[in-house]
This record gives sequence, structure tokens and C-alpha cells, in this order.
Amino acid sequence: MRFVLTAFTGFCVLAGSAVGQPAALKDPLLERLAGAWVLRGTIAGQETTHDVAAEWVLGHQYLRIHERSREKDGRGQPQYEAIVLIGWDAGAREYQCLWLDSTGGGGLSTQAIARGTRDGDAIPFLFRERDGTVSFNNTFAYDAAADSWTWRMDNVQKGKAVPFGRVRLTRQ
Repeated sequence: MRFVLTAFTGFCVLAGSAVGQPAALKDPLLERLAGAWVLRGTIAGQETTHDVAAEWVLGHQYLRIHERSREKDGRGQPQYEAIVLIGWDAGAREYQCLWLDSTGGGGLSTQAIARGTRDGDAIPFLFRERDGTVSFNNTFAYDAAADSWTWRMDNVQKGKAVPFGRVRLTRQ
């Protein structure tokens, strides 16, 4: 009897953990972003080159992007570095983006979190202030013919987009 009870308890634990695990995020557009990239373009008025690695993490629930500038600071560290997580909010039917970078601008505040709704092969990620106004827009757009991505970054001031960065990602 003790064996049957132990086996039944073990079965319940395993069944419960399997039911509680969400299905892997299968998104054909984000799948195209996974891989190794070179980012080239202009950010804040400066020409720049970054290395970008994107991979699925945490049970294929999030696409993690690790971006590092090739330009170095006085300590030999990248002038810019970011870790970005992109996921899917099924209830809201929109993408979520958590952007953490070496500028320290906001940490884990609401300004580090963006949401976006797919528009064709593009995802405009809108970052908002605490009051809900859009402060920054970073649109990720895939070019299937070139198998490349562009990121169009704009500061938003009084509702008007002000260009901040225009970059292209090509496969390494």
C-alpha cells in the first residue's frame, strides 16, 4: 500500500509540473532574429558597430539579445552593452520587451519595459513614462530579401519622433 501511495504522489507531482509549464514560444518572426549579427549604423549621431547574439532562453519563452559595441571605453570595456528579453503576452496579444543596458537609464523601472504589436514583418516597441506617454520607440523590422533587420530608434518628445538611431543587423 505504501508503494502505491508513493507512486501515486510521484505521478501527481510530475503531472502537475508538466501542466504548469507554458508551451514554448513559437514565433516565426522572432525565430529569424535568433543567431549572431553585426549591427552597423548611427546612434546618437555617432557611427558604430556592435556584435549582437540572440538566443532562446528559459524554455524557449524569451528571446535574449546580448548587444556589445566594438568601441571600447578607457577601461577596455564595451562603450555600450545591453541585455534585452523579448517575450509574448498572450492575454494582451502583444510582445513584451525588457531592455537593460550599461547606461543605467532607469534600471528595472517602467521605462525599461516596452510593448509592441506586430505590423507585417516589424514590431514597434513603445517605451512609456510612468504617466503612460510614449518616450521612446524602437521598431525592429525584418527584411526577408536581405535576411537582415533594421532597428529604427526615436526619442519621442511632445508626441513627435526625434531620430536617435538607425542601424542594420546583418548575419555574422
